[in-house]
Amino acid sequence: MMEDVIRFILSNFTLTFLIIGLLFSLVAIARAPKPVTAAVVVEKLICWHVFWSIGVCFFYNFVMHSIFGKTAAAFIGWADSPFQFEVGTASLGFAVVGFLAAFRSFDLRLAAIVGPALFALGAGFGHIYQMVTAHNFAPGNAGVIFYLDFLIPLFGFLLLWLQHRLGRPAASEKVFHAHGRNA
Repeated sequence: MMEDVIRFILSNFTLTFLIIGLLFSLVAIARAPKPVTAAVVVEKLICWHVFWSIGVCFFYNFVMHSIFGKTAAAFIGWADSPFQFEVGTASLGFAVVGFLAAFRSFDLRLAAIVGPALFALGAGFGHIYQMVTAHNFAPGNAGVIFYLDFLIPLFGFLLLWLQHRLGRPAASEKVFHAHGRNA
């Protein structure tokens, strides 16, 4: 039973990191000075989304495709190939930008969301193609990750739109983190 739960968490890492990001956001919102404004809520959601769903998630993807390429390929229903390493290094680039952008400017967050979103959307449409043409319904091709290839970019774009519309919270509305920066 526990092995199945761990396997689900690790295999569906995009869902795992999305949920962790939402949990961190909820804690940050609860700790924010009252009254909590919509701008503060969006700020907390977007910074933790970028950190977890872009930074950590794509770092995990880098590890899986670069170090455990055969396992990652089998999970998707593909044969292992040298392209695994290329996907891994692209994922590492997305991860680094995600970590840099999480607690920074709107423009950096925009860059951190747009690149991985295009990658994920392309992967999602590639999964559809594989399901239709190759009847590939492996868990890594047609499972939870497939749906999140669309949901996570849409959620990221929604958060960007909301932050653009509402603006960043005033300095007095922000909570200081242990590292001394506003987030």
